[in-house]
Amino acid sequence: VIFGRAIKTEYLTLGTLFATGLLTYSSLGGKKASPAGKTVSERVNEATPIKAASKEEEELTNSIKHFIAEAEKEGGGSSHH
Repeated sequence: VIFGRAIKTEYLTLGTLFATGLLTYSSLGGKKASPAGKTVSERVNEATPIKAASKEEEELTNSIKHFIAEAEKEGGGSSHH
């Protein structure tokens, strides 16, 4: 009973599903602008500069950068979410 009127559960269910879908669509809608011409590895390097404290850390960061570069070559440089 809403505002003194009986409402069928089918209508409440449809209204809930519609509202949930609408909120989801509105929150995910639109294309997010990304910096043009920059690869993922370039954006990561700019956002989080990593200063290695030891030779092992430097090797780890280099291997991660190499892995990202190889993944971009295989994937064509585009980021898929």
